[in-house]
Amino acid sequence: MSQPFESVNVLGQPLAPCSTQPLTGFYRDGCCNTSHEDFGIHTVCAQLDEAFLAFTREQGNDLTTPNPVMGFPGLQPEDRWCLCAGRWMEAYRAGVAPRVDLHATHAETLAVIDLETLKAYAL
Repeated sequence: MSQPFESVNVLGQPLAPCSTQPLTGFYRDGCCNTSHEDFGIHTVCAQLDEAFLAFTREQGNDLTTPNPVMGFPGLQPEDRWCLCAGRWMEAYRAGVAPRVDLHATHAETLAVIDLETLKAYAL
């Protein structure tokens, strides 16, 4: 596995944890850390809501159904999760983007989503 990028958030500060219940992150370390191996760029710490969960399910990625084999509990509204930056942008364009924790959203997100847009959705 490649070395993770520096743990810095979109505000230029140390990256805060996103969630340990459920345990999130590309590395399942509770943070939205990333590296060259994270092709999905799982860097946006979002607080999920029903509209986003329905949207992503319609796109073929059902985040609500548990997958015990993969250690995935299934997500519910109010859970926090490291989302793919691209999927968050798709939801934004569809008008269903969830709120974002800027302190727990990795700086690599800025390659996909500008800071002003993220700030408009800040928790």
